[in-house]
Amino acid sequence: MPFIMPALLFAGLILTTPAQADSTLLNKYDCTSCHRLTNDEPKESFKAPDLFYAGNKFQKSWLEKFLQNPVIIRKAGTITDPGFLRGTPTLARPHPSLPPEEALEMTEFLMSLSLPELATDQVDDTPLSKGKKSKIKILFERNYGCIACHEGINLAGQPRGGISGPSLANAGNRLTAGWVYNWLKTPENFLARGRMPAYKFDDATAAHLTKYIMSLKIGDWN
Repeated sequence: MPFIMPALLFAGLILTTPAQADSTLLNKYDCTSCHRLTNDEPKESFKAPDLFYAGNKFQKSWLEKFLQNPVIIRKAGTITDPGFLRGTPTLARPHPSLPPEEALEMTEFLMSLSLPELATDQVDDTPLSKGKKSKIKILFERNYGCIACHEGINLAGQPRGGISGPSLANAGNRLTAGWVYNWLKTPENFLARGRMPAYKFDDATAAHLTKYIMSLKIGDWN
């Protein structure tokens, strides 16, 4: 996999900016008070995840449904929240629910925000075998302790795990395999001062963990 330096990823490679898009909905829902839609804005004061690579990160169908019926993905809030480590977020506010027509319009806009140089074809579509999935589950939960910060799914199909990181209980319906792979390989490219350890996974391990994470689904999508 070609390694893409952060400077190349984030320096001037955004296809679409708020200034280029219809800003009506962005202003109506005050999106930019919580989310960064370009990498030019200082990140310390923002309350919600960056969206300037939403088109790389999210599945379109999930995003459209989320905008109509938001669910909490980061139960402890974001790392910029003073109450983050206490598990009592203070900055977060309920995400607005958009009517279907506006949700579609907003989805189309957000999916246009992408990092065009980000390679997204490193993980093939072949699912893990049952035996391989069991081994990777051990890596995910025990060896790397991902479950300490992220929710996975227990044997009953219900969320299980920590809440300091975003829930992965429905990652297979929410995220793209390409983005998960890139995040696992180089989380610092997306969040320079985040809490995600830089494990320096080799390509095969990152691909296997990506397939395992993408297998985590609850029902239709929520």
